[in-house]
Amino acid sequence: MLFKDITIVNERFEAEEHRNLLVRDGRIAFIGSGLPEKYDRELYEGEIYEGAGKILMPAFMNAHSHIPMSLLRGYGENMTLHAWLNDRIFPFENHLTGEDVYHGTLLGIAEMLRFGIVSTTDMYYHGEDMCRAILESGAMCNLSVGTVCFDDSAYRELPSFAAAKYLFENYHGAGNGNLLVDLSIHGEYTSTPKVVSQLAEYGLETGMLVQVHVSETREEHEACKERRGGATPVQYFRDMKLFDNKTTAAHCVWIEGDDYDILAEKGVSVATCPKSNLKLASGICDAPGLMARGVNVAIGTDSAASNNNLNMLEEIKFFALIHKANKMDPTIITPGQALAAATVNGARSQGRMDTGLLKEGFRADLIVLKSDEPYLKPCHSVVNNIVYSAVGTDVCLTMAGGKVLYKDGVYTTIDIEKAMWNAERIRSRIVTALHG
Repeated sequence: MLFKDITIVNERFEAEEHRNLLVRDGRIAFIGSGLPEKYDRELYEGEIYEGAGKILMPAFMNAHSHIPMSLLRGYGENMTLHAWLNDRIFPFENHLTGEDVYHGTLLGIAEMLRFGIVSTTDMYYHGEDMCRAILESGAMCNLSVGTVCFDDSAYRELPSFAAAKYLFENYHGAGNGNLLVDLSIHGEYTSTPKVVSQLAEYGLETGMLVQVHVSETREEHEACKERRGGATPVQYFRDMKLFDNKTTAAHCVWIEGDDYDILAEKGVSVATCPKSNLKLASGICDAPGLMARGVNVAIGTDSAASNNNLNMLEEIKFFALIHKANKMDPTIITPGQALAAATVNGARSQGRMDTGLLKEGFRADLIVLKSDEPYLKPCHSVVNNIVYSAVGTDVCLTMAGGKVLYKDGVYTTIDIEKAMWNAERIRSRIVTALHG
């Protein structure tokens, strides 16, 4: 496909007008004001996309999610995290079948594609059913099966080990690399030192990336210090060698002291989830402090059950604004930093080093935004408008690996009416079982 005479957001997150971008064999083959020397319109069989009134930028990379929890959207509201989990989320999830998770995954991916997200870092269960949906959709995912353990079991005795091993051996790299299989520890408070250290060893053996929840709430953070002789969750996971693996730590709201330097030294990526943490009153991750120490900070939506949508442009705006108020400094997060957190930083956290930027040779993971809207005029700065003025439905095209997955209301790989119908069917069945 040739994107012709379009405004692009370049690899420095600056706008360039009247550019042509050629996608060939799933990658960005050319970016410039003219056309590549070898381009021959008569021989080129791809679509020509006229760029007037449009903006082309890297697609969004969601650094932390639980995709099938789209099925629980709106089910638990105005509750503390403990009550939310134990009174609403866990009872509902106990009724989910693998087929339910498959349909919930399709629904969640459809929502993400609508809002320009092409890749997500996900932690859930019924992994093979999720793999089926991910591969059908054409989206990208770093998928992990969450590990929990409350007894003295060894990691290799747990069902989550068997599931992770099976998925890694059968699905890692599937879909031309779209699907990657990670390991995950749900959290310090839902596991044991034995399991954490043994999972860390397995990660080093296989080269698998690791996902973990860290210091999401004050209660979690302080209880860890009481259990672990004063060690914070970050210090504890370092001591258990978990961070010897390439790791994405979600939330990190209550980190303190040496935690910042540990995360930086170990190359841990932090997935901050602004809206979810605000809704559950967990707090605000000190993203500016982390970034100042060189930590790779990416943005995650968390689940639709705690967000309640997967609208990355909305998440970017929250990310850009909350730190200004929290630090009483309007300069603290620039628009370019906010866009980087939602794109290239997320790609890096997933170990995907050839995407997240509009750059020749990189994967063609791209989105197109509308720019001819009243709330985007006049335009003093394209990048400022994207961060502070644009809305999720401005996304009019989503491409992953050179393949258009969403365009102008049409999904090319997902039957959206069927996905929504199945979601309502599943909701009705489980709510009736729980509440009559």
